[in-house]
Amino acid sequence: MRLKGRSRYHGCYGLKKFMGKEFMGIIRSTFAIDPDGRIEKVYCKIKPESHAAEILADLLEISPE
Repeated sequence: MRLKGRSRYHGCYGLKKFMGKEFMGIIRSTFAIDPDGRIEKVYCKIKPESHAAEILADLLEISPE
């Protein structure tokens, strides 16, 4: 599957807005995947400033250790 097809499948490719213009592109997203390959959590339209702390908090909550 090509990049656009895979990205659309996972909901990461779509309409974006920047400086009053609309265009198609990759939407910032993160997937937390467990050791068995299952998606535990999906983060859509992330904000880079706070994203690392949000992921860390969620992983500590999910992690059995």
